[in-house]
Amino acid sequence: MKTENHTTVREFVFEGFSSFHEHQLTLFIVFLSLYVLTLAGNILIVTIISLDRHLHTPMYFFLSMLSASETLYTLVIIPKILLDLLGPSKPISLAGCATQMFFFITLAINNCFLLTAMGYDRYVAICNPLRYAVIMNKKVCIQLVCGACIIGLIVAMIQVVSVFRMPFCITKVAHFFCDIRPVMKLCCIDTTVHEVLTLIISVLVILVPMGLIFISYILIIFTILQMASAEGRKKAFATCASHLTVVIVHYGCASIAYLKPKSENTRDQDQLISVTYTVITPLLNPVVYILRNKEVKEALCRAIGRKLS
Repeated sequence: MKTENHTTVREFVFEGFSSFHEHQLTLFIVFLSLYVLTLAGNILIVTIISLDRHLHTPMYFFLSMLSASETLYTLVIIPKILLDLLGPSKPISLAGCATQMFFFITLAINNCFLLTAMGYDRYVAICNPLRYAVIMNKKVCIQLVCGACIIGLIVAMIQVVSVFRMPFCITKVAHFFCDIRPVMKLCCIDTTVHEVLTLIISVLVILVPMGLIFISYILIIFTILQMASAEGRKKAFATCASHLTVVIVHYGCASIAYLKPKSENTRDQDQLISVTYTVITPLLNPVVYILRNKEVKEALCRAIGRKLS
């Protein structure tokens, strides 16, 4: 009977927001609005940085890479959510589910390490300004971005292969996309080993980058407090504020989602957390950097001024 079940499961169906059936149109409008704003904001950031020579610095190079990664990250998940909200949830094949999980993990981890690279950039700029141009040269920046992507690809491959080598007996996913834990719950066999592997990987890709950023900011704060000029201290804090805001929200959501005990929250609570880091958090990046970053706002004003003239 088990063998038969293993061979018959060829696709999954997301239960997702089925418990909010009467609110699906409202959810569709809300998610579509957030998605459009996210795409517009991130594309705007990439465009401004590429066109304005004043922003051709390592800090904004990393920001443009983060915005591009966030755009792809939402593209992997949100269109399928919107499609399912329009009517009965459409099945997704095993290959489609594995593909979605692979790109989701790759891009999520890539974002974590890009934020770490941005933290390192701020550390060098404030704590070692005289050697900044030498340390953060173009080659180093490209290597950091490529390293973040490679780590994401390797971890995603390990995770996807370990999950989809297991047999599945259940077709209904109690989630709205192919995340690791909800998919593992569909397996016919004991998944303890795979859950431990997932937890270890989560600790490494969340706590290690977060720890490196934390150490960077401790050193940054010590350096700023030693500055004689109040204006210099204010400017240094301002250059870090946007990045620090994004870091706190990003790693906060990731920690709650992947480092908490699996039975701590109900299904609806888990989905609310997932909505936060898949739909809302990607919008935070353009909002923070467009509204709170002085240089990006000035570049935007220059671009608008040129267009009007």
